[in-house]
Amino acid sequence: PQYETLRAQDAMQFPLMGSCSLFGLYLAFKYFDKDTVNLVICVYFCLVGLAALTATFAPVLASVGPTKVMTIEFSKHVELKHFLPKFIGGDSPWKMGIDCNVADIIAFMGSVAFCVVYFQTKHWTMNNVMGICFCLQGIERFSLGTYKIGAILLVGLFFYDIFWVFGTEVMVTVAKSLDGPIKILFPRTLVPGPTGKLEMSLLGLGDIVIPGFFLALLLRFDAHVAKVPCFPTDLHVPFPKPYFHSALLGYVLGLATTLYVMIVFEAAQPALLYLVPACLGSSLLCAAVRGELKELFEYSEEEEEEDEEGEGDDKKDETSKKDD
Repeated sequence: PQYETLRAQDAMQFPLMGSCSLFGLYLAFKYFDKDTVNLVICVYFCLVGLAALTATFAPVLASVGPTKVMTIEFSKHVELKHFLPKFIGGDSPWKMGIDCNVADIIAFMGSVAFCVVYFQTKHWTMNNVMGICFCLQGIERFSLGTYKIGAILLVGLFFYDIFWVFGTEVMVTVAKSLDGPIKILFPRTLVPGPTGKLEMSLLGLGDIVIPGFFLALLLRFDAHVAKVPCFPTDLHVPFPKPYFHSALLGYVLGLATTLYVMIVFEAAQPALLYLVPACLGSSLLCAAVRGELKELFEYSEEEEEEDEEGEGDDKKDETSKKDD
């Protein structure tokens, strides 16, 4: 799948945009009917979740099912003329198409059934499945580009999380009011409370996805240091992963600290308050011990992409010269 690379400017603006979205949701819950807001948000997340579930489980079905059947492909492309102005509708005709295989179709049908049941029941286990799929697809399709950009993003969100959790009631209010797969739910007890519902603890998807972006970057840096070839890609090739493992250990310790403090003080905690120092500190310590601080800060995936594109262009030029 295609992925996007974050720029330093985007990383600086991310906490501001997140703050605007968070405060907008807070105002929506404060001044509009809570059930109506949740209905609109739930419909949106079910539609987005449909795509995330399909994209997550289609490759699984393709790998475990009969290869000859699952890889049968279907393709349909149409052109639809429109009479809208170009600045509204773009060029005419619209070119639309779909390319899929049997695994995609089966995954899509299963995802539709899953989303319908979730919409009706809102069961916490189904919420978690959809939330995990969002995390997987986000981490797979998004790249921080450089370690510096990752550090800028983490530090910005570090202060963002502290302000909105400790400084205001906004974050906690939205997290408790919003009934959608934007959080992973953990039951505190298996016995329903007076309201007939289980008491839940929650972990926002941002506390998984944002560090996940950073860990994915470190894993690719490990591969870069080990000189693992990008093309062709072999997912099963073994190579040392010191940066990934150290940051993963830091993440686990940071998350455990978050849960401990939350239980002891019986109050909501900004998880990034503990996760950001843990992830940044562990990766910097690993680089310092290995004497690779300079290599870590100079690593850039954008440069690698440009080099690969340049090599491809050079090969094309050489081929054309030979043909001449």
